[in-house]
Amino acid sequence: MLKVILNGANGRMGRVLQEMIAGDADMVIAAGIDREEFSADFPTFQNMADCDVAADVVIDFSHYTATPAVLDYCVEKQLPVVVATTGLEEDTKKRLLAASEKTAVFFSANMSIGINLLAKAIREITPLLEDDFNVEIIEKHHNQKKDSPSGTALLLADAVNDAVKEKKTYIYGRHGNDLSNPLSELGIHAVRGGTIPGEHTVLYAGPDEIIELNHLALSRNIFANGAVKAAKYVSQKSAGLYDMEQLIDEK
Repeated sequence: MLKVILNGANGRMGRVLQEMIAGDADMVIAAGIDREEFSADFPTFQNMADCDVAADVVIDFSHYTATPAVLDYCVEKQLPVVVATTGLEEDTKKRLLAASEKTAVFFSANMSIGINLLAKAIREITPLLEDDFNVEIIEKHHNQKKDSPSGTALLLADAVNDAVKEKKTYIYGRHGNDLSNPLSELGIHAVRGGTIPGEHTVLYAGPDEIIELNHLALSRNIFANGAVKAAKYVSQKSAGLYDMEQLIDEK
């Protein structure tokens, strides 16, 4: 039985994970961390450092400002950790690398299996289109999402740049009266409204033809499912930095 400490346990994704783990015969929530007090059938704490419950892995689905403390805790306790929180600052990403030298760290800007398969497809087709096609990314999310552009949009943009001969410059929204829109630019556009769980479109626009690769999240379950798979995967790993592409490749 895999014992999980869930950080951000009472947030939107935390509650989805609670339900998913409750239905998994191989996992149990050993403790939940959330800055707001809440009741549950497992021990709860408002501060990560106060958690004294034995566990096998930590899942962090919280706020980007909380992730450094999670990493410190996991290094101290030698616990594998899944960082599913988005909007991480550059300093926190450096701390991810440092923590991975001490324990197993799994990080993905999007926990969806489908999104990560989309990123792999992008790396395959982009080199064939680079010379003639503009590339634009449009992402849509609910109006409660704090970060923009989404971590997933950046993940997909980076997949494009991983595959091209000449790196593209990211343009965050386009405005102005005298734009040239060269192939060397990659536009990233954000839409916020309603309860959209998440939609990402990678658009290749060439001479007289358009190719669109689209991923639509119909519920938050896909992200929780990915986090559960990641927790099971990383709990068996030694110190190092792991991601969803490695998980998919090892299936």
